[in-house]
Amino acid sequence: MQTQAGDDLIGTILTHSADDDVLGPAANDLLDEFFTGYSVENLGRLLHSGDDKAVQTGAWLLSELGDLAGPLMAEVPELLAHPLPRVRFYTIDAVLMNGDAQDGPIIAQTLTLTRDPDEAVRWKVLGFLATASTEQLSAGAACLEDVQLKELTEWLVRLETEEFDPRDVLVRLEGNDRVARLFAAAAAAGDADLLAHAATVEDEEVRSFAQGQLEHFQ
Repeated sequence: MQTQAGDDLIGTILTHSADDDVLGPAANDLLDEFFTGYSVENLGRLLHSGDDKAVQTGAWLLSELGDLAGPLMAEVPELLAHPLPRVRFYTIDAVLMNGDAQDGPIIAQTLTLTRDPDEAVRWKVLGFLATASTEQLSAGAACLEDVQLKELTEWLVRLETEEFDPRDVLVRLEGNDRVARLFAAAAAAGDADLLAHAATVEDEEVRSFAQGQLEHFQ
């Protein structure tokens, strides 16, 4: 569905992308338009605008749309590779909410962001690892070319289907490999004792994630 209000809001965002006082309210109003029926395909006007702030706003909207963002999954690979960390950060939510068995390459691309240079993006992927379904992780693992990431993702999948050995998690939490520690932290997410241990490790990313997860057990 097209609405004049939605079209006008996109125009406002494109025209005033450098003005946060205008951009924020316009983005929130546009989100409301999407939820009331404005076609999500119109978000492509922001995502393909070439304006970094407009693209970032578009990625934020994509992350807030939940399963309504499904028709825009074709936009995701480019966004996951965007030079702006916030664009990559927001887009991970869209993969979590909409990725399925047919989206193995997109999920695999998301998993490779465990090696992202930006700490916030890595933290976001850690949340993805802890929350993604077995089906999503399996689809991503099948498409991974990175041997280590493939092995770690398959390990997470096995934890859902085989007898859980806490020692496997503890070894990775205490190891020297940062990526392995992220996967171990994700594996610990459902276990209060493992999270308590993860909350004491030297790795700040793992420690802060574990501390946040422990709040769910209190």
